Amino acid sequence: MTNEQGFYALFQNMPRPEYPFPNLISPFAQEMREIYYNWIDTDYTFHSEKARQTHKKHILTDIAARGLPLLKTLDELFPVASLAANGAMMDDYFDHCSYDEMYAIRERSTALLNGQDKDEPTDHGIFHQFYLLRQRAIKCGMPQRLYDRFIAGIHNLLIGFQDEKRYMSTNTIPPLPVYLILREDTSGGLPFCKYVAMQKDFRMLPDTVLEHPHILRLHTLAALMIGLHNDIISLPKELNRKGDVINIIKVMQNENNVSWEEAYMMAMDFHDNLLNEFKVLHEHLPNFGQWQELAYDYVHTIGIMVQGVYAWHTNDRSRYVPGGYVEPEYQNSKSDRYTEQPFPKQQDSGRS
Repeated sequence: MTNEQGFYALFQNMPRPEYPFPNLISPFAQEMREIYYNWIDTDYTFHSEKARQTHKKHILTDIAARGLPLLKTLDELFPVASLAANGAMMDDYFDHCSYDEMYAIRERSTALLNGQDKDEPTDHGIFHQFYLLRQRAIKCGMPQRLYDRFIAGIHNLLIGFQDEKRYMSTNTIPPLPVYLILREDTSGGLPFCKYVAMQKDFRMLPDTVLEHPHILRLHTLAALMIGLHNDIISLPKELNRKGDVINIIKVMQNENNVSWEEAYMMAMDFHDNLLNEFKVLHEHLPNFGQWQELAYDYVHTIGIMVQGVYAWHTNDRSRYVPGGYVEPEYQNSKSDRYTEQPFPKQQDSGRS
């Protein structure tokens, strides 16, 4: 047994998050998988053959199929499934890109998503996927106000990818307040929360409900829970890898000067406090008048979304296993201004 396999075996005995929400999956999951396999063969030819085959095993569209299982058509599932798969694969691929390069990627992606750039990309499959996302959102009749908030969430996701490069490129563990800002965005939970309104009759909810501060706090809690449970599941991969510093266990370990096991339990407590706050806010919604019952169900469905994303992690047998992840293949141009102005070096107190 290798050291990596031994650590994975030890990790299996640690407690895991639990959610009090139904575990469901979309009836269109298999159809979406077939489309996903075709995406990889057509839009991801810049990946190596090994990377493409590995990503096929990950079935990343199931993140959306499990997280938003109540969408009524395949066309409605397509945009959010594209985000889930494209976002995860671009995160893998661009892991070593610079802050400046990520800025340029974000700018072009946003222009495609908001329709400012109307030309179908022919150069890079990642950008083609963002173009397709917009076309399919139009095709399925997504209301403009919901789409605008959905792509605003994607824009913040890309800002998060960009800003975390400052820490990753210098192997610097961020302080907890900075980590929370980054992880709320990079978890992908916020655009998923916005897309929850496409299910059932939630698109009928007015902005006074969907954008109420109470509801927005629930979105933040959901996004952070997704980020934390992803960090917990991916810990064996990330604990001893240089640059993988955006992880709640590493943050807790660094700030409290404790072992990884103690930091892990601190992270679990932090996660469970978020879940408890979510449950309290769910049971104590503001007075939404005629929308009260529908708003309560909407928040419950956000809980189903968190459970579904976590179920993808726990059902996966290919990504979070020894050697199962895709190593970054993008080679940056070393133009990152932060490599010349690194953060003060911090000591990682972890032990393997």
